[in-house]
Amino acid sequence: MSYRVLVVPGFHGSGDAHWQTWVEKELGSAERVRGIDWEQPIVKQWARAITRALDESSVPTVVVAHSFGCLASSVAIASRPHLDLAAVFVAPAHPERFAPFGVRNDPSLPSIAQYLPDRALNVPGVVVASQNDPWMKLQHAYAWARRWDLVFHDAGAVGHINVDSGFGPWPWIIGVIESVGENLSPLHTRKAAKKEFLRARLKRVSPTPGLITRASAKPEILYYA
Repeated sequence: MSYRVLVVPGFHGSGDAHWQTWVEKELGSAERVRGIDWEQPIVKQWARAITRALDESSVPTVVVAHSFGCLASSVAIASRPHLDLAAVFVAPAHPERFAPFGVRNDPSLPSIAQYLPDRALNVPGVVVASQNDPWMKLQHAYAWARRWDLVFHDAGAVGHINVDSGFGPWPWIIGVIESVGENLSPLHTRKAAKKEFLRARLKRVSPTPGLITRASAKPEILYYA
């Protein structure tokens, strides 16, 4: 592989049975971000840890994030426009569920939406969302994908795409990561050109949208925007 994979779990982390942990074992280029307290969802602290990990290497990097990790990763990616990055965001959590210093149990507290990028991330990538995710409604996930200018995939009614909804070993996501990673290129390559090439590959409609756990081949036609 000519790229590395940075895995960013969500609130409470990703245990041994989680698909992210499986990805780390399957891909030799994958590593989990360090220096995060998974029980303290503080977006600025998480974003700093992710940014440090991105700065450790000039190798093109695919950020594979889940839930709250998607939010923190968006902040980190937006802060590093000079790096060659891509994003695979799975089941992002709604920013209104979190305050600046943790879970937003008090509605009078501000949400972290104000800290998230409100424009295109200028990287190739995809948001994979669920129709019945308790952490983010599908239409809201779609709105964030549009805002960040990422390809959007409706995964069907598959919960939060975690262990509780049956997502352990997940060959389909390996295909997604490879499809995104193979379109990353050395830093001197024009980002706009490679991003448009990736979008052209991924924006075709899947003939059989639904449970993504059933797809095992490299998913070059399983997306729509």
